[in-house]
Amino acid sequence: MKPKQILKIITDVFMTAVLLLLMAYSLIGEAAHEWLGVGIFLLFVLHHILNIKWYGNLFRGKYPPIRVFGTVLTVLVLLSMAGSMISGILLSRYVFRLDVHRFSAALRTVHMLSAYWGFMFMSLHLGLHWGGIMGMARKLTKKPSKFRTWTLRGMAALVAAYGAYAFVKRDFGNYMLLRYHFVFFDLEEPVWLFLIDYIAVMGLFVCAGYYLAAVLRKNKVK
Repeated sequence: MKPKQILKIITDVFMTAVLLLLMAYSLIGEAAHEWLGVGIFLLFVLHHILNIKWYGNLFRGKYPPIRVFGTVLTVLVLLSMAGSMISGILLSRYVFRLDVHRFSAALRTVHMLSAYWGFMFMSLHLGLHWGGIMGMARKLTKKPSKFRTWTLRGMAALVAAYGAYAFVKRDFGNYMLLRYHFVFFDLEEPVWLFLIDYIAVMGLFVCAGYYLAAVLRKNKVK
């Protein structure tokens, strides 16, 4: 594996880990949340530098359904990240120390919507590329195994099923549709329990992105 490919994987792993911690806003503290926000922004920039060729090929070639889906998803990730970053900087009390009181209510709404929709878009984006990740994993194994394949599929199904439960339990839909204007946390809950639920929700969207991409790849434009 080439060094650039290894760096891409490391960058994406850290981005995923930081994204999950950012969702635990009140459980990790405001200061930590802001510094992690700066961290994911830097990782996001590095991710796009490492994938700069994507922009060069944006207006080249045909656009079958799978490419349309990937392009739209990337744009939505960019928009949600921009919403999170801009609103986060303006609300900052520790890193940038702006905290624009006059527009704080509107900015908090933008920040919450960007965070929850962005979480879904990034998870779907990860699912879109999950086939490539599995392909690299297969190269590391000596022999194919039906037992291993079906075991992994079963585990994915269990994660997705629990993710659907956690989606409802954690009021994801209500936050995404702005039925609640504040995120409610149980401050006595251990962070690891919170993260398990959010990892499961991420797994649900990863599975959705993976299988949606599989369906779209079958509908190629000749």
